[in-house]
Amino acid sequence: MHRTMMATLAGALLVGHPAVGQQTGEARPRARDLGVAPGIFRPGPLNAITDVQGIRVGQTTVIVGDSIRTGVTAILPHGGNVFLDRVPAAMVVGNGHGKLIGMSQVTELGEIETPILLTCTLCVWKAADALVAWMLEQPGMAGVRSINPIVGETNDGGLNAIQHRPITVASVRDAITGATTGPVDEGSVGAGTGTVAFGWKGGIGTSSRRIPSALGGWMVGVLVQSNYGGILQILGVPVGRELGQYAFRREVEANPGGGSIMIVVATDAPLDDRNLRRLATRALIGLGRTGSFMGNTSGDYVIAFATHPAVRRPTPDLAARLDSVAATRRLVSNGEMSGLFEGVVEATEEAIYNSMFRATTVTSRGGTIEALPIDRVRELLVRYGATKR
Repeated sequence: MHRTMMATLAGALLVGHPAVGQQTGEARPRARDLGVAPGIFRPGPLNAITDVQGIRVGQTTVIVGDSIRTGVTAILPHGGNVFLDRVPAAMVVGNGHGKLIGMSQVTELGEIETPILLTCTLCVWKAADALVAWMLEQPGMAGVRSINPIVGETNDGGLNAIQHRPITVASVRDAITGATTGPVDEGSVGAGTGTVAFGWKGGIGTSSRRIPSALGGWMVGVLVQSNYGGILQILGVPVGRELGQYAFRREVEANPGGGSIMIVVATDAPLDDRNLRRLATRALIGLGRTGSFMGNTSGDYVIAFATHPAVRRPTPDLAARLDSVAATRRLVSNGEMSGLFEGVVEATEEAIYNSMFRATTVTSRGGTIEALPIDRVRELLVRYGATKR
């Protein structure tokens, strides 16, 4: 579910409604609609992270006057209380110029115990506080004295008046409670409302891959918050160079490939945190295929988790009734990981393309960031023989 929050400049009025968060409202295609289908594996039915059974995504777009353009995107690993029924997880850093709350405990214990939130850089602490407050209100949390919230960010300060730190408790709660298992809104929505990628409008994007049955038959899904730079290429076509917008070109030397990306990877394969770390590392290959070189000021993070019931890590009150499941647990072996590696590379690449193809032009007091010009990209893809459409 996606919600848009609009308010007066004074912040006195906050109204939630199902309006579209993309400012121009025009319909824009996903990458696959134009024949941009990276790799060899097929996507799931939604071609989204929610193809992994049980995953829920919710988003709140925050637009205030002519200056605030930001939001929250929430990813819930399953429909229960994640603190009481934790999932194995791992985090990988491509370049660490960012703020990812909760990373040290995930690295130490190999599990996550809250939903994952994405938002703007100066909003991460407010989002984390609201997430903890919401968690403490859930059934079974009496006596809890420690929670490790997971909140990532990218810096949308060009389009968004980021020093106002406009994320509210309501923004976070609406994203979490409105999360659903259906299609995921993409582009200039949620945590992607004010982001920029390769000089064009970035945003939220998602994709999935079904690993062939001979390789395990697992599903892997990816969601990205794209806000980074480099030299854009799509299926190997030098789009950024052809369109004259890329890092280190004279007109854009002030921003040589900076910015950040958050990549969230989910799978229904029974993986432990060690192999989730290996899976997360491969997502960075998909990032590289789009033209990123993970510049000095880029925060490039991957969070990967597994939802299979057999690898859940329940607290003691749940453990007894899950003993029979745990007893039959069989982890995916090292030798069975290659199919998942290929799937996450493909899904990451396509999720990034979707974040840009679906994003619309956004204007604020900070300026205007144009959407990727679909017609010109289509011409280049055909001219280079990457697609026939």
